Amino acid sequence: MDQYIMKGGNPLVGEVTVSGAKNAALGILAAAIMTDEDVRIDNLPDVSDINVMLNAIEEIGARVERIHRNAVRINAGTVNAVCVETENIRRMRASYYLIGALLGKHKSATVPMPGGCQIGSRPIDQHLKGFRALGADCRITNGNVIADAASLSGSHIYLDIVSVGATINIMMAAALAKGKTVLENAAKEPHIVDVANFLNSMGANIKGAGTDVIRITGVERLHGTTYAIIPDQIEAGTFMFAAAITRGDIMVRNLIPKHMEAISAKLLEMGCEILEFDDAIRVVGSQRLRPTNIKTLPYPGYPTDMQPQAGAALAVARGTSVVIESIFENRFRYADELARMGANIKIEGNTAVITGVERLTGAEIRACDLRAGAALVLAGLSAEGITTISDIAYIQRGYEHFEEKLRALGAEIALVNSEREIQKFMLCAG
Repeated sequence: MDQYIMKGGNPLVGEVTVSGAKNAALGILAAAIMTDEDVRIDNLPDVSDINVMLNAIEEIGARVERIHRNAVRINAGTVNAVCVETENIRRMRASYYLIGALLGKHKSATVPMPGGCQIGSRPIDQHLKGFRALGADCRITNGNVIADAASLSGSHIYLDIVSVGATINIMMAAALAKGKTVLENAAKEPHIVDVANFLNSMGANIKGAGTDVIRITGVERLHGTTYAIIPDQIEAGTFMFAAAITRGDIMVRNLIPKHMEAISAKLLEMGCEILEFDDAIRVVGSQRLRPTNIKTLPYPGYPTDMQPQAGAALAVARGTSVVIESIFENRFRYADELARMGANIKIEGNTAVITGVERLTGAEIRACDLRAGAALVLAGLSAEGITTISDIAYIQRGYEHFEEKLRALGAEIALVNSEREIQKFMLCAG
């Protein structure tokens, strides 16, 4: 079984280029099947979640051509099924985007209930509420979400809670509905804007994405397009925290600074130097970090997907920090793994009280979800001694060639899958 092994203590220094946004790409890949014409998608991240989605699209009859590692051409004119049956799709949260896409285009969809990281309850009731408002009959049977409609008609929809997935899903279905749809209390994350821009490039009429009111005028059909996905906000933030926790100096390239404002603000509070450029941010972490308080919130607040990385960094800060998780109730599962490394973290409900220690020490730990896994890698790179991390398939779901990018910054880290490879690393690392 694949593991990461690393020797900590080296400040990470250099430049790293951020890949395309996984969360945007998953919605865009689903939306690509809403036209019968060719769609080319560039800046596609080469991660396992993307490959699972491409396989699912291919299995329902679409033609998928991988132009190169980060580009794909899709033609869904040959789609011959609205039932998604691939087993791997059950393990991925974003499988539900295929409901909105298939319902919008074919007025029918059968998709397995979504899986993904066990970070807390993520019901799809708001998705179903939106589909029903558009005129679909929705039910859950034998672990599948089944949605059917004779036709879809625009409606006024108010989301009871801010939901990224529901916002994207309803937006896709409404793009091919008759009439106008007004979606209120919509999520505002950058990847929602990216999916809306992609749909608009195909001929959709969507206005207001990025605000809490999105207005969609349905069109008869969508056409082909060529589109490049935005940079990954969370990957960028992870490398920014890598500089902070290792007291390094990293220029993070191919990002949108506006998307990083909440993350940059916290790193400034923690004592890092932040230098902002047109499409890059340099983070200098030359001293021990200062404590701070964090509360996760929907965009433009501090992102829940960056909470574990902050928790790992605050574990070695000078003083006590309080982190409140307001989105997912199981986001603190990484705390037990950090405790094995010597961290002092007390969890009560949705709050973590983190008292920084002088340094963490290497240990055998496991990734318990995607973002927690990335945070534990950062912890291992700052720790004294050798750290091994198992269950790294979680990390590979969302980070493209993570260990290679870290090695280019000076990290001593390797991907290993045998005891012999572990021993070889330890000999070379001294």
